[in-house]
Amino acid sequence: MRRSSLFFMYLGIQTALLAAAFTHAAYQRGWRASDIAETSAMVRRLELTDLCLFTEARYTRHPSQADMHAPFQDHPMSLEHFPSGSLLGPQQGRR
Repeated sequence: MRRSSLFFMYLGIQTALLAAAFTHAAYQRGWRASDIAETSAMVRRLELTDLCLFTEARYTRHPSQADMHAPFQDHPMSLEHFPSGSLLGPQQGRR
């Protein structure tokens, strides 16, 4: 068997697995819609804060709770040393 045939077989299997993952997600969305609605109602009722996105720095854990100068608390010209700081954009304004 040629290498290109093996590659296309691998590609076909990966495509089928990706399609199966999307099908499963669509099926689960309909199945768990009531659970998601209950969770949303509980979050609103208990007035919970934002989701904890990253575990590294305090200004990336809860972006709505951080001030604009938190990344530069060590030194104004310091470089970002947490990888999550490059994934999280600047805050767009206060709520």
